[in-house]
Amino acid sequence: MTVPDDAKHPALAVLVAQQNARVREVAGRVTSKIRRFNWKQLSLLVAAVVIVLGAAIYWFAFRPAPVRYVTAAVTRGDVVTTISASGSVNPVVTVQVGTYVSGTLQTLNCDYNTRVESGQLCATIDPKPYQIIVDQDQAAVDTARAQLAKDQSDLAYNLINQRRYDAMLAENAISRDAADIARNSYNQALALTHLDAAQVAQKAAVLKASQINLAYTKIVSPVSGTVVSRNVTAGQTVAASFQTPTLFLIATDLTKMQVDTNVSESDIAGASTGADADFTVDAFPDRTFHGRVDQVRQAPISVQNVITYDVVITVDNPSLLLKPGMTATAKIVKARSRGVLRVPSQALRFTPAGAGKHGTKTAKSHQQKVWVQRDGKLVAIPVTVGLDDDSFAEIKSGDLKLGDQVVVSVAATGTSGSAKTARTPALRL
Repeated sequence: MTVPDDAKHPALAVLVAQQNARVREVAGRVTSKIRRFNWKQLSLLVAAVVIVLGAAIYWFAFRPAPVRYVTAAVTRGDVVTTISASGSVNPVVTVQVGTYVSGTLQTLNCDYNTRVESGQLCATIDPKPYQIIVDQDQAAVDTARAQLAKDQSDLAYNLINQRRYDAMLAENAISRDAADIARNSYNQALALTHLDAAQVAQKAAVLKASQINLAYTKIVSPVSGTVVSRNVTAGQTVAASFQTPTLFLIATDLTKMQVDTNVSESDIAGASTGADADFTVDAFPDRTFHGRVDQVRQAPISVQNVITYDVVITVDNPSLLLKPGMTATAKIVKARSRGVLRVPSQALRFTPAGAGKHGTKTAKSHQQKVWVQRDGKLVAIPVTVGLDDDSFAEIKSGDLKLGDQVVVSVAATGTSGSAKTARTPALRL
């Protein structure tokens, strides 16, 4: 501190020295406080700032994500409940062509896919053994007829002899016993001609049977159609002793097919004659064939104690795409509602978090709830449900209109597109 010239007085110098000492004391205290603040308070301040920044980072990193809901629009269309069944495609009418007689197949005139007409020759069994039998029977008939002619000649002679004896008896030229012997000879000759006639008829019947067997050596088609199966080859021996063997399988009309499906006993009550049915086959997986239920057969089919029933579906096959034996997966229409208001079935099973005991089911069996986003809030809408085909449910009544967005599920993290975003909207029950 600079001392003015007028302060060179001793008293003034003492005062100045005291002031300088006070200034140094205050400066020391301030320096001490500054030092304590830098090492203590500054460290606390930095720690507080770090904690605040860490909490902020944790909050932004791990805060609950906004709830996103997947919604679907209320639409108008058909709701169809169906019965699923599997079966095979078969011609409507098939005829098994067999053989009545045994023998060696001499010729084959029909093969797979051959178009045949009624009465057309398809195969020939070696006729020689049967021709021999016919010749033998024909000779037996000729022999019987010759015997009949001989006995008829004897009958004519005995008739003349009897009349002669009767005339002689009338004149008492012979005894009555001689006349009776002549009459007896005539009667025996007459009976013998009757016996010969019966034998001729019997031999003729045997001949006719052998001729029929000979005719059966020619296998002809009983109907007009297409050969779908041939089970024999030329030179093969077929035996018809106990069961008629099947040589050919002929379908009368391949443009008319049927699907024989096996429907379980739990679903058979929903199958009815005249119901629409759709089915697919493995050969054409992207094509659906349309048919109609023609029969619900009463005969049960038991396989390992599982009961099913045969439901026959008829279908037109003008392009011959469907072939016999194809495996078909069919859906038989059980009930149908056309042009009705409908929502996805999943919307009836959705319940948002926080709904508590207010679920989608109500006291009535057909009264349920769906959730709709309105004004940023989820609103529960009571509805009466009709048909439900597991894809769509018919809405018979309720405060829903076409185009309303019903919630079907909560979107997964990162889901985009049709998911609607809402920051945990309040529930309005």
